[in-house]
Amino acid sequence: MASQEIEALANALARLPGLGPRSARRAVLWLIKRRETAFAGLVDALASVRERLVECPVCGNVDTTSPCAICADPRRDARALCVVEDVADLWALDRARLFTGRYHVLGGRLSALEGVRPEDLNIASLLHRVAGGGIDEVVLAMNATLEGQTTAHYLAERLESYPVRLTQLAHGLPVGGELDYLDEGTLAQALRARRPLG
Repeated sequence: MASQEIEALANALARLPGLGPRSARRAVLWLIKRRETAFAGLVDALASVRERLVECPVCGNVDTTSPCAICADPRRDARALCVVEDVADLWALDRARLFTGRYHVLGGRLSALEGVRPEDLNIASLLHRVAGGGIDEVVLAMNATLEGQTTAHYLAERLESYPVRLTQLAHGLPVGGELDYLDEGTLAQALRARRPLG
């Protein structure tokens, strides 16, 4: 049995996404074995982020600078704006380094079941950014869920009066995916989005 403090640390880590109780205990044991070097660095990093963390007033990203590093980067294409549901989606897309424009985080997605309405999301600030001009394309990068597609459809309706090109991420077969292992929704979307060869 571990002390109350060690159990409290394991329980705190177990609440993190992707870590269950067993993984959290392994992480605690790893930290204990390397307590001279690992603990100090982890505690310092956590304290620094906790003190300096801010939400970007432009796009909704989280960073330790305001505006965030992406919005402040002059090499970014200010004419292209990618709209995502959450910060995790922004980080995933930006990690791929395929989109060189700027982002806008909605802070969720429309959901009648969860009571999330348009006024609960950062839609007004998105419309304000687009109305300000200088944006040629808005990429709707919503997740391929019913709520994500409902959100994309709602945004497309709200943005249709602006002089921007609206695009959406493609959905369907993943690269390297085998038809036998795909769910019906993915197969249906792939069939609906089929295109001619050549």
